[in-house]
Amino acid sequence: MQATSERSVRPERPLSPHLQIYTPLINMMMSIVHRITGATLYVGSLLLAWWLVAAATGPDYYNYVAGVFASWPGKIVLLGYTWVLMHHMLGGLRHLLWDTGAGYDLKTIDLLCWGSLAGSLLLTALIWIGVAASGGL
Repeated sequence: MQATSERSVRPERPLSPHLQIYTPLINMMMSIVHRITGATLYVGSLLLAWWLVAAATGPDYYNYVAGVFASWPGKIVLLGYTWVLMHHMLGGLRHLLWDTGAGYDLKTIDLLCWGSLAGSLLLTALIWIGVAASGGL
């Protein structure tokens, strides 16, 4: 018979809860969305740089790029970029508040998270209403 060492015998330990057990909370979702919007801003910044290069290149190339942005797919991308920018900005302000040590009670956390989501949608709508009212795009 072979002797077993104490190291080879593992005590029974509880398994970590799986994601199916956790209920997604608004602050968890906003954390994930904040990271996704931050990464998405890189792509949007490339589009902004493309537009600026086109403006510096000349009227023909600028008109081409402006035409791409004025198309329906281009408008959808610009609408998405606007929302991403507003959402990330409000999430950053929420984190700035938390960095001061304020707003850590659960009610305030939920309020700030829902507020940043609603605020980003509202700001995006207001920006696009202003663009439409001014005759742009």
